[in-house]
Amino acid sequence: MTYVVFLALLLLITLLGTYLVIENNRRNAREAEKRLFNSRVAEVTTHLKSKLNEFCEAKIIKPKYVARIQVIASNFFVVQPHTDENLLYLERIVDSFITTVNSELAKTYVTGERGKLSEQLSLFVADLPYGGIEYNRTFYYEILPSLIKTLESAELSSNGDDYITTTDISSDSAEQDNSINSNIA
Repeated sequence: MTYVVFLALLLLITLLGTYLVIENNRRNAREAEKRLFNSRVAEVTTHLKSKLNEFCEAKIIKPKYVARIQVIASNFFVVQPHTDENLLYLERIVDSFITTVNSELAKTYVTGERGKLSEQLSLFVADLPYGGIEYNRTFYYEILPSLIKTLESAELSSNGDDYITTTDISSDSAEQDNSINSNIA
């Protein structure tokens, strides 16, 4: 009988030890995921900050606007849940902003209208919310993409003298789609 009690105690101690090891591994895995998530957020924020400093040195963004634009990345998770999908969206929207400004900056080298880009960025900053709570899903998924689109200027045509706006291109393709659909019917 004492052997049965001794084996039962030994089995319970082994089960408890195994449970504690498994829980410790789970906790470590969750902490590692959080560290990875936070490092990706920090990477996005740092990338945006470095690009904004470059734009500031190029004199298309005023130094006082750098902090206001940085808030786009810093306040993303104020109201948003910390999920991988949201982090991917933050990465895409920040890259979209940087790509748009880089593209517009490249256009200014051809057109020489750097002041116009600087003015567009000033208007962009003026349209950004002031309160952290206002940086919500609606802002990031609806308002911010349209604000970034306002930074885009007319496209340069192939000869460089004429300008074609992106709305002209989309309306032309819509007209072509409608004519194709009417020819099919």
